[in-house]
Amino acid sequence: MSVNRFVLNGVSYHGHGAIQEIPGIIASHGFKKAFVASDPDLVKFGVTKKVTDLLDQAGVAYALYTDIKPNPTIENVQNGVRAYQESGADFMITIGGGSSMDTGKGIGIVVNNPEFADIRSLEGVAPTKHRTVFTIAVPTTGGTGAESTINYVITDVEKKRKFVCVDPNDIPDVAVVDPDMMSSMPRGLTASTGMDALTHAIEGYTTAAAWELSDCLNLEAIKLIGANLRKAVANDPEGREGMALAQYVTAMAYSNVGLGIAHSMAHTLGAVYDTPHGVACAMMLPIVMEFNAECTGEKFKAIAEALGVDTAGMDQAAYRKAAVDAVRQLSVDVGIPTKLEKLKEEDLPFLCQSAAADACAPGNPRPATLAQFEEMFRKLM
Repeated sequence: MSVNRFVLNGVSYHGHGAIQEIPGIIASHGFKKAFVASDPDLVKFGVTKKVTDLLDQAGVAYALYTDIKPNPTIENVQNGVRAYQESGADFMITIGGGSSMDTGKGIGIVVNNPEFADIRSLEGVAPTKHRTVFTIAVPTTGGTGAESTINYVITDVEKKRKFVCVDPNDIPDVAVVDPDMMSSMPRGLTASTGMDALTHAIEGYTTAAAWELSDCLNLEAIKLIGANLRKAVANDPEGREGMALAQYVTAMAYSNVGLGIAHSMAHTLGAVYDTPHGVACAMMLPIVMEFNAECTGEKFKAIAEALGVDTAGMDQAAYRKAAVDAVRQLSVDVGIPTKLEKLKEEDLPFLCQSAAADACAPGNPRPATLAQFEEMFRKLM
């Protein structure tokens, strides 16, 4: 067996009420002031306050940073670096989904590695020398898993593209996964982030770098998502808890083995049309699965069974179709659209080139030509 690396959080806390551990974590490290990065809507609706109230009660000073967009930009990171440096903070708490955490990762890396102040220089595998600012990550969505990954995605508004940064130095030191932080997440966001988690799990399970450890984690995540996403969308507490675990479990795995072209294509849709990442992933996933099916051996059989399909008596073609159908049905059941009305004919060449150049593309089990990317994008029209 070849050598495989696995990078994980130093420690993680899971379960209802897990955020109560945060003051103790801070005290144990002797930190004095937090830089709290959280998006404006979470502040507006009182979600961020669940954590800052704990800081107030414990007498921990903090500066709140909210210049964060759903698809975080280079400017969000640059402004955050300045805000952190001016705040006098000695550690960071990121509260939110992928947008808050990706912004926080970029900020923390540049603060401790100022030679990468040009955010574009972090694209790909960045050769940073120092760990990010000590970070406690608190997810509020059941999908991105950014609290346990070594990846983050930044939007280059000027060039209309997203770029992926991969850096073991950016993983948060502590993850606090409390399903109560997800209870106010609206139906649409619950659905889209949950389908993002399923895309992570299926792409991580079938990616070229997948191996035994990542496979067992991703397959378990697929089972958890199949059993819990519909319930989570209905705001059932058991479903919320199941999705909180599922998104963390698959993030542990995919962060270390990579993804595929469903993410490559979703990234460019987000950059060009500002399509929410989870929605873009959900629309692309069954299309890409059909494209990849011939290169996945018996893995689609396991995917179908993990999603509740009885594959007894099915031949290879049948169970592969069943896996795709199960994914497509789950997406429809939770209200994800199947078409992207914004997609324009004249944008196809740029979309295809961007997807092919994306950092996730090399991990796909089947290489795609520009013509094949175009054929898949057209299925959204």
